[in-house]
Amino acid sequence: MKKQFNRMRQLANQTVGRWESDCFNQMRLELVRTVSHNTHKKLVSCLQGQLGSDTEKRHKKLPLTALSQSMQEGGGQLGDESLIGKMMDLCGEAESRLASELMQHERQIEKEILEPLNQLAEVDIPNILKQRRQLAKLVLDYDSAKTRWYQATKSTNQAMASKVDSLKDEMDEALNKVEMCKDQLSADLYNFASKEGDYARYYVMLLEAQADYHRRSLAALEAAIPAIHIQQDSWMEKPAFGTALEEHLKRSNREIALPIEACVMMLLETGMKEEGLFRIAAGASKLKKLKAALDCSTSQLEEFYSDPHAVAGALKSYLRELPEPLMTFSLYDEWIQASNVSDPDKRLQALWVTCDHLPKANKANFRYLVKFLARLTQESEVNKMTPSNIAIVLGPNLLWAKTEGTLAEMAAATTVHVVAIIEPIIQHADWFFPDEVDFNVSGMFSMPSHPPTPDLDHGLDRKRPGSLGQDGDSHTPRKDRYLSRPNLSLSLSRPKTLSRQESRGPAVSALYVVADESITVTETPTEEPPSPGFKAVL
Repeated sequence: MKKQFNRMRQLANQTVGRWESDCFNQMRLELVRTVSHNTHKKLVSCLQGQLGSDTEKRHKKLPLTALSQSMQEGGGQLGDESLIGKMMDLCGEAESRLASELMQHERQIEKEILEPLNQLAEVDIPNILKQRRQLAKLVLDYDSAKTRWYQATKSTNQAMASKVDSLKDEMDEALNKVEMCKDQLSADLYNFASKEGDYARYYVMLLEAQADYHRRSLAALEAAIPAIHIQQDSWMEKPAFGTALEEHLKRSNREIALPIEACVMMLLETGMKEEGLFRIAAGASKLKKLKAALDCSTSQLEEFYSDPHAVAGALKSYLRELPEPLMTFSLYDEWIQASNVSDPDKRLQALWVTCDHLPKANKANFRYLVKFLARLTQESEVNKMTPSNIAIVLGPNLLWAKTEGTLAEMAAATTVHVVAIIEPIIQHADWFFPDEVDFNVSGMFSMPSHPPTPDLDHGLDRKRPGSLGQDGDSHTPRKDRYLSRPNLSLSLSRPKTLSRQESRGPAVSALYVVADESITVTETPTEEPPSPGFKAVL
């Protein structure tokens, strides 16, 4: 009796310990199942394709596919003659390749990650939990059979005593089922524990698949974008304002920048007698509209002929918005040094040498502009725009230093030097650039009926540096008439008269605005200009 009691206590202790262990395993399995199920659900929501569908159907259902089809259809409607249409077609093809990469990525995610996670959360772990519930039921059956057998062995009833053997067999069979189920459950638990590393690997595989997808997508984009850029760069129509001069000329296959030629042609037609040209500000809306029209490379500019101040403002804006000034950053110091030469004749020679160093495109456009400005000065009695005045208001837009600061600060820092550079070049435009200029270079405009620019120094012996002198010496400096010009005294934002030499006539002061800064110009005539027949030999 005592022996049987000890055996029952041992079995009870084992049952309690096994129950505690099974409860811990069951809780852990339930937690793994929950997190796996949630991850599977969220990952499915990240997919853009239809889960489980065939390749072709899945590809059609992708939003990227719909986007690419819409872009390509739009490009076809606009046609290749439209840059927007061309770009939409090319970019639509790139989006289609991205859609193919996305479809391949999602199929990989579905096969290698979603299906195993679903198997774990919906099949493997539920089977283990089912085995656990089956074991609990078999344990109860075993306990019930054991109780009946124990009562039969203690009963004095002859009928009950005759059933002891059958109850013993039933108890043994129930115990056998418990052991088999327990072995199966233990095997499943061990199997789960051994595969936990594989289950964890699914999440690493997700990141690896995403990285591979993004690498393939990036490779597809890097292959497509350069070709798209080539197509875009080959498009001729591109804004001229703010674009480098050489780039604009190359794109438009022009010799003279469109804004320069268009503005010059309009001013030749209607602006030569306009007082204060380049000095009086134009209406902002009109100026904005003209700049937009020039950016579109249109020749339909008739409405702007009646507003020469807007045309002059557009020309100034184009020169000012160039990434590099027309007279270039690289020659800035050389221009300044040439302007600082004290002897007027040597100063002209130094300016000519620097001008000759300009890049070909810059020199052609500078020559075109200077010849126009020289023609504008022929009407200075009417328009009040002398070479000095033009140099003051337009010079800071032709040359400035490559320094940090606002446009007004840069203009103020270089105005005095720029005036000393631009004024003599305009005065002696036909010496700096002897050949006549066809202002209607592109043939887009009708030529106005203006007389040709007279040679300011007609009949004079002018030789540039390096040319043959009278004795055939290539190093003989040129001979030139001494051309006098008013002495200039400039003061920024200080409209007071500076000290000046005694002169035969009163000083004349004029107030101009250059880049939103006030500049007072005091002109004092020299006592007496040299006689026309005088020549200075350097």
